[in-house]
Amino acid sequence: MASNKLSMLVRSFSTSNVANQLIKPPLQLFGIDGRYATALYSAATKQKTLEVVEKDLIKFQNAVQSDSKLREFIKNPTVKRAVKVDILKSITGQISLNPEASNLLQLLAENGRLKNVDKVIDAFKLIMAAHRGEITCEVVTARELDAAQKQKLEAVLKTFVKSKETIFLTARVDPGIIGGMVVSIGDRYVDMSVASKIKKYKEILTAPV
Repeated sequence: MASNKLSMLVRSFSTSNVANQLIKPPLQLFGIDGRYATALYSAATKQKTLEVVEKDLIKFQNAVQSDSKLREFIKNPTVKRAVKVDILKSITGQISLNPEASNLLQLLAENGRLKNVDKVIDAFKLIMAAHRGEITCEVVTARELDAAQKQKLEAVLKTFVKSKETIFLTARVDPGIIGGMVVSIGDRYVDMSVASKIKKYKEILTAPV
């Protein structure tokens, strides 16, 4: 069922005579957001518009973040799908979005998934980063890391990726993890936080003997 839906998405995005076979992305993502992003990657690859599509989607994402009315329109569940499709056609035309990017937004509106647009765009950006050999890595710590700590951490993380791949490290502070760190590398996730360890200890202590 999922593969049929993806094929339909690709046909919706692509107007070429190329066989409508889904092109596998360099990074496999799951869930609704991942499926839309994967279908878009396949369609944009066939049209040779990957970079243009990414640029246009980022443009639209920035517009949503800066325009409260547009943001409310996207989130409003009372607006009929057909109305949202028509309005998005007008918006994407005004800001000159690429056809594949425009079709994605209209398809999300048509399927009642427009509320997912930000996550879909983020998923597509992750796929594009992998396409360029970039590995996005987020590290969450209880206290801010200094420059030396970031440098050492980046050196360690580089050992987990291929030699031709580039690490893009972002650091975020969350006092709630207490200590340790939570690391996300591409689609991999490792929780080494103190909060996580405490939770495991509590589960062990409260488990029936």
